[in-house]
Amino acid sequence: MNTPGTIDRPLTHDPQKQAPMMPTADEPAGSATEDFTTRGANDSRQNRTREMQLIPEALARAHMHERLREAERERRVTHLVTARRMQRRAERASRRARRALAMAVMQ
Repeated sequence: MNTPGTIDRPLTHDPQKQAPMMPTADEPAGSATEDFTTRGANDSRQNRTREMQLIPEALARAHMHERLREAERERRVTHLVTARRMQRRAERASRRARRALAMAVMQ
């Protein structure tokens, strides 16, 4: 039976808006814990919540920095591969030119 206002389905999930738990008449006196203020607990919970809200931002920032470093590394590798390819092409063109010059001189 899941009616609103029970343990399974509370009216609200905010602990400050829920009704305080009072000992029932059939419980022996002194068995329940005494009421105490939760001001310090609420303050620390609020700080934790703020810190926990900032954790995904910090993780996202670190992830983006890592992705930027990875992209920069990839660009350098691509640039190096292109430069080596162009160097090989230039060397082949130089060999063809020498060969053509040698053939022209021989005739």
